[in-house]
Amino acid sequence: MHDPAEADALRVGGLTPLTTIDYPGELAAVIYCQGCPWRCRYCHNGHLLEQDASDGERIAWDQVMGFLEDRRGLLDAVVFSGGEPTAQGALGAAMRAARALGFKVGLHTGGAYPQRLRRILPLVDWVALDIKALADDYPALTGVTGSGQPAWESLALLLASEVALEVRTTVPPGWGLEQLAPLVTALAEAGVRDYCLQRCDATLSLDPGLRELPATALRQLVTELPTERFERFELRGAGY
Repeated sequence: MHDPAEADALRVGGLTPLTTIDYPGELAAVIYCQGCPWRCRYCHNGHLLEQDASDGERIAWDQVMGFLEDRRGLLDAVVFSGGEPTAQGALGAAMRAARALGFKVGLHTGGAYPQRLRRILPLVDWVALDIKALADDYPALTGVTGSGQPAWESLALLLASEVALEVRTTVPPGWGLEQLAPLVTALAEAGVRDYCLQRCDATLSLDPGLRELPATALRQLVTELPTERFERFELRGAGY
């Protein structure tokens, strides 16, 4: 048994009350969890990277629960996003609380903590996993040595599970076929079936000096990638 009060420790930095795009096929709310061990230059949720925030920026868990209780019968799912949700030990308790209200549970994660991910998987119905690059190329993006190993370990864990999975890659500024083709091939060979490439939105990035790849260039680039190897492929943010 777990004390529901454990969820009170979840540090929530934001809440989207209704979305149709963050959990496929479901009306969902998104809970944004604070904290992330990585500092990706193109991160668009920079305000959530730190573990702590002022009282004015944080949403108390009892407020979140009050909102969810009022939305029973109106929403289908609750998605935990971030930041990196698995950075917080209270995540499992919060997921159990959401499930107790009858909601499906979704998770957006970069896979930074595979052992924590393993523990909460029985509570999750759907996962969007952000795979940024081949494992050896992660430090150039995250600023953290060895960050690729846990991400790819999380991918293997999810592929071996029965949890519905979408794998995503945000295309960093400056990337082209040389970087993307080996990554796309490696993901297909690993057994990924549902894959999404996302255009970087430099207007919201942690590094304001980034210049995103033009949408037309990204669309052309995709035609040269082996996307037919996936059962489902989507390009987001480029009018595709």
